[in-house]
Amino acid sequence: MAGKALAFDVGDYVVYPKHGVGRVVELQDEEIAGMKLQLYVLRFEKERMTLRVPVNKVEAIGMRKLSSDKTLREALDTLKGKPKVKRTMWSRRAQEYEAKINSGDLVSIAEVTRDLFRADDQPEQSYSERQIFEAASSRLARELAAMEKTDEPAALKKILEILNEHAPKYYETA
Repeated sequence: MAGKALAFDVGDYVVYPKHGVGRVVELQDEEIAGMKLQLYVLRFEKERMTLRVPVNKVEAIGMRKLSSDKTLREALDTLKGKPKVKRTMWSRRAQEYEAKINSGDLVSIAEVTRDLFRADDQPEQSYSERQIFEAASSRLARELAAMEKTDEPAALKKILEILNEHAPKYYETA
């Protein structure tokens, strides 16, 4: 373990699957329960949260660098696709959506965002649908913002523009 190079440097943006985009603010060496541990200290500005992640647990947790440009293009293309609405019970779908969001996979998050998007002229969403849509679109926007070196509102605007441009053609045929 000691000889292994660190995957992230201080200042890097990283994606922690359950919390989204954070920034490595520090590397710490601590002794916990008699064991010496090397920890990444992550800061999530939006949640005002600091998280300490043992270096040797990074892979198991699924923490990763920001997505590649190719993955970002794939996610944005996913937003342009036809929404897939399953006819299963809402509670089951909600669990699937939450699992996709918490997977940290950008394309899966884009799928949830696309599937739960409602244009202004569409029927109202339930409160829980809106909550999950906002969680997914916010997670997607934060990673897009970090990659394009912009802020979350600007990234969210770009996402909503793509959805508003492409979604109506699928609703007209429905």
